[in-house]
Amino acid sequence: MIQIGIVGGTGYVAGELIRILVHHPEVNIRFVYSHSHAGEEIRSVHEDLFILGEQKFAAEADMDVDVVFLSLGHGNSIRFLHEYPFSDTTKIIDLSNDFRLKGDSYQEKRKFTYGLVEKNKELIISSGNIANPGCFATAIQLGLLPLAYEKILHNEIHIHGITGSTGAGRGLSETTHFSWRNNNISVYKPF
Repeated sequence: MIQIGIVGGTGYVAGELIRILVHHPEVNIRFVYSHSHAGEEIRSVHEDLFILGEQKFAAEADMDVDVVFLSLGHGNSIRFLHEYPFSDTTKIIDLSNDFRLKGDSYQEKRKFTYGLVEKNKELIISSGNIANPGCFATAIQLGLLPLAYEKILHNEIHIHGITGSTGAGRGLSETTHFSWRNNNISVYKPF
C-alpha cells in the first residue's frame, strides 16, 4: 500500500486529487494537511467527499509517507519543504509552479522532472520528484509539440488561452465574483 500525503488540502486541485486517490486500490491517504482548516472535517470543505467520513484536515504533515502531493499556491511549496524536509526516499509531486523551471537550489537538490507525460514519460517513470505543468503550459505544449517534432514551426506563434473561473482557485478577489465574470473575458497576467 502506497502511503500518500496531500498538502494544501482545501483547494480545487486537492479536492480532485482526493477524489481520484480515495478509490485507488493501492493507495492509503495518510493525511490531508491544511493550515487554515486544521481539525475540521475534510467534507466540510469538499462536501461531496462524504466517503471520507469524519476524517479531518491535519495540523501537521506526517513525514512518514511514500509520496507527498503539494497542492499549495504558487510560491508556497518551497517554503513548506524548508519547514518539512521530507526524506530523499519520499517522492514529491508539486502541483504549483515552484519547481517547473530550473534555478532554485531546492529544485536542483531534489531533481524535479517536468511532468508533461507526453514529452517526458520515461523520465517521469524513473524520477523521484515531479513538477507538474500548469494548465496553459500543458495546452500549449500539447498543441505545438507535434509541430515542433516535425520541424514545421517557422514563424512567430501567438497563443490565446481562456480559462474558467476555477483556474483562479478558491480565494476571493474582485474578478472571481460571478457578477464580474459572467459573459466577460479579461487578460490574465499579461507579460
